[in-house]
Amino acid sequence: MAPRTIEVWDWPVRLFHWLLLALVVGSVVSVKIGGGAMVWHGRFGQAILGLVVFRVVWGLIGSRTARFASFVRGPRAIADYLAGRWRGVGHNPLGALSVLAMLAVIGFQAATGLFAYDDIAYRGPMAPAVAGAVVDRLSGWHRLGQWALFAVVALHLAAVLWYVLVRRETLVRPMLTGRKEVSADDARDRANDGGGPIRLLLALALAALAVWATSGVFNPPPLPPAPDLGF
Repeated sequence: MAPRTIEVWDWPVRLFHWLLLALVVGSVVSVKIGGGAMVWHGRFGQAILGLVVFRVVWGLIGSRTARFASFVRGPRAIADYLAGRWRGVGHNPLGALSVLAMLAVIGFQAATGLFAYDDIAYRGPMAPAVAGAVVDRLSGWHRLGQWALFAVVALHLAAVLWYVLVRRETLVRPMLTGRKEVSADDARDRANDGGGPIRLLLALALAALAVWATSGVFNPPPLPPAPDLGF
């Protein structure tokens, strides 16, 4: 039967992907510049946190192509994929694990960055809410976490290149257009629902709520200055 072109990723997932790429690049560049750019580093980090929350929620209630349940599989599916027996479109079983790993690492970096303090140009919006020892510990984790971030990004890029050079299959075009040519059998198995505007608004609202709640609005008020005793 003739191949068909179907939707493999919906537009909220594609927009999330490219916004996340831009924000991660911006956060890395701003931290390397340092100084006044650290203000932007913090803003990029909070925006990334909002994106991660959105993707997690959309992965639970969004369209079929976006839901984790549609592409995250267990060990048997991974073994089938490695043995060449897996059939499907969208994320393969190993690609699904890379999605989860990237969300976990990037989410960890964004969350620890809320409490980070570099003693010079940046204090995370949530740093005043915890003890100094906790700030020091989370700041250290945040600095170490950058290497995990670089690792998952490098693996992601290597997988994309492998698909292009070995499988002769581009993953960039479907992530731009959302559509891909597949066999007729795979097309029948990929009937999709769009998630709906109500669920999309809910995911966006929860993401915005997460950004607002971690912006420092619930921090305790600063201590009043010590009284001038006239000495």
